[in-house]
Amino acid sequence: MGRYIIRRLIQAIPVLLGATLLIYAIVFALPGDPIAALAGEKRVNPNVVAVLREQYHLNDPFLVQYWHYLTGLFGGDFGTTFAGVPVTDIMAGKFQVTVNLAVTALVMEAVIGVGLGLYAALRHGRAQDSMVLAATLVLISIPVLVTGFVLQLLLGVRLRQAGIDLFPVAGVAEGWRSYLLPGFVLAGTSIAYLTRLTRNSLAEILRTDYIRTAVAKGLSRRRVVGRHALRNALIPLVTYLGADLGVLMGGAVITETIFNLPGIGQQLFSSVYLREQSVVVGIVTVLVLIYILANLVVDLLYAVLDPRIRYE
Repeated sequence: MGRYIIRRLIQAIPVLLGATLLIYAIVFALPGDPIAALAGEKRVNPNVVAVLREQYHLNDPFLVQYWHYLTGLFGGDFGTTFAGVPVTDIMAGKFQVTVNLAVTALVMEAVIGVGLGLYAALRHGRAQDSMVLAATLVLISIPVLVTGFVLQLLLGVRLRQAGIDLFPVAGVAEGWRSYLLPGFVLAGTSIAYLTRLTRNSLAEILRTDYIRTAVAKGLSRRRVVGRHALRNALIPLVTYLGADLGVLMGGAVITETIFNLPGIGQQLFSSVYLREQSVVVGIVTVLVLIYILANLVVDLLYAVLDPRIRYE
């Protein structure tokens, strides 16, 4: 097991390098001057511009700039913004919001998605099954932008006007309640896909011979489904959830904008606009690390869910 973990961590190094190189190249190729973007409409002394361009290696070729960033990154230095603020300070203040949002969305996705999928699979071919499939199709078809504004209006504004204050419409001042509505909006499409995945996987397993044998032996329906069928169906579900964690964190830009959450999504958008290479690549680097670690944990969970799987 230890050798397997070490091997996976070594394999993650070229993935990390490739991701940072690609994102750095995309930001480098953006049109415009980052120093001019920082100054806005104000005129900047040419001597100041020259000093800043020299300080941040903006006059160097792309590979030289990337090498300077990479050497600092492996030394634990994510760089500084053009305003002189350390990137680590920016991420420290923003990542907690996005992590809270992503974890809330992931919990909702797991509970609602698996629950609805289980409900539909146990009623395969009936009216309830068709209703669940139709609901997931609607959820998949509606863009996140539309879902966010509609739920914000109905469950946030309208309920508050009716004297029911359940869901804050913006900000994080209300603690965990602030993440409920945006968490559902962020997880909406994933809930629909996980519901369908659970339903199809479980329905297929319920038709296998060993499930029929368990039923023929007189085992209760709860034990057959919970201990034998659902446990085997969890392997593709855990794989999907592990991969979706990185997607939820990286795809929070629209949700954080709608609900005015000060997370990395908003920071990433503004940093791309200002061509802050160090901030953009720093955020993406952390997201890639989270994605790699999440997939490693998923691989290790396989051995828990299915004892036949072993890593040497």
